[in-house]
Amino acid sequence: MLTFINWDVHREIFALGPIVLRWYGLLFASGFAVGYYIMQGIFRKEGIKEEVLDKLTLYMVIATVLGARLGHCFFYEPGYYLSHPLKILKIWEGGLASHGAAIGIFIGLYLFSKKVSKLPYLWILDRIAIVVALAGAFIRTGNLFNSEIYGKPTNLPWGFTFPNAMEGPILTPVHPTQIYEALFCISLFAFLYQYYKRNATHLKDGIIFSYFLVFLFGFRFLVEFLKAEQVDFERGMALNMGQWLSIPLIIAGCIIYFKQRKTTPHNYIVAKKATSHS
Repeated sequence: MLTFINWDVHREIFALGPIVLRWYGLLFASGFAVGYYIMQGIFRKEGIKEEVLDKLTLYMVIATVLGARLGHCFFYEPGYYLSHPLKILKIWEGGLASHGAAIGIFIGLYLFSKKVSKLPYLWILDRIAIVVALAGAFIRTGNLFNSEIYGKPTNLPWGFTFPNAMEGPILTPVHPTQIYEALFCISLFAFLYQYYKRNATHLKDGIIFSYFLVFLFGFRFLVEFLKAEQVDFERGMALNMGQWLSIPLIIAGCIIYFKQRKTTPHNYIVAKKATSHS
């Protein structure tokens, strides 16, 4: 007997006139809020002023939203959005891409490193990678509430049906790939955070970030085999767009790891304490 889970959950929490609160928006914002709290502890531990974190958060929010939106528009539906450029601004209609968010974050943090904090770029990427992994779990949970980015049909007992899917009811059980990715992101966060705490006084810049790239996008490459096509042009492709975009990030992670593992560890915590007492 075929068993499955019927995910009959509406994406809206409530609507008050033109004001609509959706699960995705709440979870997206929650990812930033929890990430801020964790980064606050890291910055305090390393003796960095909180106003630096406030500026970093602003850069992160802008870079993430812009990158994710532009990534979706130009990686997945370039023809449509180039013909309807004003539609790019309508984020509330849906359409954010994690690979675009990653590129946006890389650019935003580079600008933050050079123009605001003067902290080493890889130092920032290492610490941001920890909270971005956790934010990924919030975002994929938001995708679940939106009944989007689901998988291919399955006979497994934890298959989901999505009667409220945006493109129409999905009544054949499919892989809940949103849950697979959310659980992986939580595990990756736990690993990276524990690695940071165990090695905080002798970290080699870039190592945590390299783990983040290889593990996150390596898993993303694999889970894409279970996902349904998100856009029509992916049909019949051996590798979909998400996989092609993951490959260079995996390679970048490997290059950073093998290059940075030969460097001298930095004891930032001790250095900051010494500076504060001088």
